Amino acid sequence: QLQASGGGLVQAGGSLRLSCAASGRAFSSYAYAMGWFRQAPGKEREFVAVISWSGSSMYYADSVKGRFTISRDNAKNTAYLQMNSLKPEDTAVYYCATARSFVAAPVMDVNFWGQGTQVTVSS
Repeated sequence: QLQASGGGLVQAGGSLRLSCAASGRAFSSYAYAMGWFRQAPGKEREFVAVISWSGSSMYYADSVKGRFTISRDNAKNTAYLQMNSLKPEDTAVYYCATARSFVAAPVMDVNFWGQGTQVTVSS
């Protein structure tokens, strides 16, 4: 399973770090990309960022480029999303996900979803 955490309420301009821990046999048998999506009220779920298994390749949505940083620690089977310079429009439920392969594009062929964690940015 994928367990996301780290969401909360923050003022505009602030920072949060989300974590996504992968556990279970499904994640021990192959290399997988990890990523983040978000869904704001009344909107469709949208891609945020993805990182390759090795951690050497990342891809970001234009809306978060330069403000968000995705990373991972394979020893802990955990991915992170460092979110800086947060804006009210970043308010959403954030979901982590895995995919069998990394693609340098705002898409993921998701095979597992985590539960969401709420991020609220006040103005």
